[in-house]
Amino acid sequence: MSAFASPSVETLTEVNLVDLLDAIGLLRLHGTPFCRLLRPTALRFARTAHEFDTRVGAHGLAQGSAWLMDRMTGGLLTTGLEHVPPQGPLMILANHPGLTDTVALFSSLALRPDLRVIASERPFLRALPHVARQLIFLPDDEAGRMAVVRAAARHLQEGGALLTFPAGEIEPDPAAFGAQRAAAALQNWSNSFAVFARLVPHTRFVPALVSHVISREAQRHPLTLLRHTAHDKEKLAAALQVALPRYRRDVARVAFGVATSAVAVGRPQALAASIAAQMRQLILADGPTVRSTESPGRMGVSGTA
Repeated sequence: MSAFASPSVETLTEVNLVDLLDAIGLLRLHGTPFCRLLRPTALRFARTAHEFDTRVGAHGLAQGSAWLMDRMTGGLLTTGLEHVPPQGPLMILANHPGLTDTVALFSSLALRPDLRVIASERPFLRALPHVARQLIFLPDDEAGRMAVVRAAARHLQEGGALLTFPAGEIEPDPAAFGAQRAAAALQNWSNSFAVFARLVPHTRFVPALVSHVISREAQRHPLTLLRHTAHDKEKLAAALQVALPRYRRDVARVAFGVATSAVAVGRPQALAASIAAQMRQLILADGPTVRSTESPGRMGVSGTA
């Protein structure tokens, strides 16, 4: 059986199909002949996702993610990487604008092959077995969440690196929706990451801002007029960005802040305040959109500053 006909591709296609229907506002038509119109788009992305997972299994999370970034964006620009400790217990605290934000972070953090990610349970992620091995899934029940804390703390105690998204939900991309809206979303960040400062006191905490991953042009597509709320319009625009290559030309950016030691700042509240202040600075410093003149998959940008 070929990779493109494997059960995982079929599963990914079905998950993508449901997501597309939901984005359009036509989830009620799942299982009807209408799905045939969307299935080719769902299948194309399923094949890409399957190849990404295969490459992660063969070459690691960072290299597999770099391959996907080449195909889903105009490249990647990384700044502040010198602030990321190459070894020792580390927690990366990132915003979550969606789409390629996680793979942008994976690709940027090649210096930490021990990276694990605290992630919400999603059928799409479960259908990527090699990627899923790098994840610590966060269930909804309290007992399951305590198990996640123990697993994450154990990884830090062994000197590993963790990536988590304190908002726990999709946030505005400052390049697409403005710095003010992105900074306001920081109010929704959970301070629960501070518990690891107590459990593993020598952990270093580094904020990371991902931006330029949401296409402003996709947000203005005429089809978004079919949706009534801002949330639904943005969800549909994100689906269009996945489906249409012309919306994948912006160069994604990842900016890392300065590492903060819990031992140095003292109280957990001070740690949370320090991280929030750095995130605001990173948002305000985020520059205008950079666009590739090449088609996705042919151009990549990387660097540190």
